[in-house]
Amino acid sequence: MASSVSGTIVPRFTADTLRSAAKLSQGCHVVPVGLRRAIKKYIREKEDPHMKRKVLSLSESFHEVKEVNLLLPTSTSKELVEDPLKSMQSSKRWKIKSAYGDIGLKYRDDETIAYVASRMPAVYAACYRVLSEVKRRLPDFSPAKVLDFGAGTGSAMWALREVWPKSMEKINLIEPSQCMQRAGQRLIKDLKDLPFIQSYGSIQALTQSISKSDRQNDLVIASYVLGEIPSLKDRITVVRQLWDLTGDVLILIEPGTPEGSNIISQMRSHILWMESRKIRKLESASHKSSKSLITMKSGAFIVAPCPHDGRCPLYNTGKYCHFVQRLERTTSQRAYKRSRGKPLRGYEDEKFSYVAFRRGRRPREPWPLDGMKFDTLKEQHAKRSPEDLEIDYEDQIESEVDDDEQEQDLVSYNSDVTETDAITDDDDDDSGEEAEERGRADVGSGWGRIIYSPIRRGKRVEMDVCRAINRDGTEGSFDHVVVTQSKNPTLHHQARRSLWGDLWPF
Repeated sequence: MASSVSGTIVPRFTADTLRSAAKLSQGCHVVPVGLRRAIKKYIREKEDPHMKRKVLSLSESFHEVKEVNLLLPTSTSKELVEDPLKSMQSSKRWKIKSAYGDIGLKYRDDETIAYVASRMPAVYAACYRVLSEVKRRLPDFSPAKVLDFGAGTGSAMWALREVWPKSMEKINLIEPSQCMQRAGQRLIKDLKDLPFIQSYGSIQALTQSISKSDRQNDLVIASYVLGEIPSLKDRITVVRQLWDLTGDVLILIEPGTPEGSNIISQMRSHILWMESRKIRKLESASHKSSKSLITMKSGAFIVAPCPHDGRCPLYNTGKYCHFVQRLERTTSQRAYKRSRGKPLRGYEDEKFSYVAFRRGRRPREPWPLDGMKFDTLKEQHAKRSPEDLEIDYEDQIESEVDDDEQEQDLVSYNSDVTETDAITDDDDDDSGEEAEERGRADVGSGWGRIIYSPIRRGKRVEMDVCRAINRDGTEGSFDHVVVTQSKNPTLHHQARRSLWGDLWPF
């Protein structure tokens, strides 16, 4: 039970809206009918008897990229301070020489077909999960102009279209592989009401074709691409260029591996360091004209997943920040993925790491638990009336069934059952309005992030939470939070229903 503290702050949340605001994890995601149909049609046109072999070859290529990434330095302090623009090196894919070997993937027709069949749905699901959270955390943000770097076959663009179906007016795609570009164009051939789409082979080609005043984008996204650039300085160079093209929000997504998480951590550190250095220089300038350059867009803060802008508390702990999104496998995935002798499950879990930046300063919002008082279990029992002691067996049975459905590990899925349904592109998703009515978490520093799955032990729940330790969100820590039913039954109820990736209020 939560109530306001007399004479102090009025609470912003009830127990129900607090639980709803913190819920960001998603259940088993179903790839949209339009994308499933497009993938099936594309594969049918490119019918190949050796598809399974090509999917296996593509998987082995990804493992080679992972092995080369292991050679990169894990310590970034010296590298990040140096100006990466002095050393213009990169992988073969990005047309610049690499110091770590020429391992940039070259997506020819074989690799492209295998990618569409096996990887595109999972990449789409991860992008959709991240973009959905950005939309929910930033209700005032509706991008009209978008840049998709390393667009591939358009996984991020399909997710963007699902999350912001009406606001987008123009999308610039940067993809050096002509095979990937052609595949992406084939996949969207039957779609209606598309924004204006322009493809480029490199950042340089884009900047040369567009005037300087028209280069800023509301949203810039780079998904599953930085790991293919086998040099830390090259990645920093690319990310700096992307940040210069960002007018509001920049999103980076990588595979949820130690290597992918390390890439995200390095880019996070560099962008925050670069912007804070810029602000320090302007603030220390003796001329008033320099100080006037500090605007609302000066600086940068993390929208997600971090609740703070300080040093990552997982650094040198042996743990790495990543999340997981379950999705129902499409027909192509079930047909061409190997099962290692066991029946192939109807779902797969896509692990990913990500970071979303926004220009400006982190808003100083009240913390969600400010002004809230929680009764202990003993105090709640003392306040009960005789009617509360009556047992409603029907409600009890329904709640037990709900808990079982959440905890069971489903194996049988068929994501193509609804393909015969009359589903149109005009169907609107009201989840945003519903979330706003239920409660929405702001981007202040009062919301921690649950890393890894909570452990439920009897009447207590243990969670690993990344959180801010001060109100302005400049420092963070990685805490082990224990919630017991006896001390706080309200938060214990919320903790029992919290999942990996959800928020935790402070």
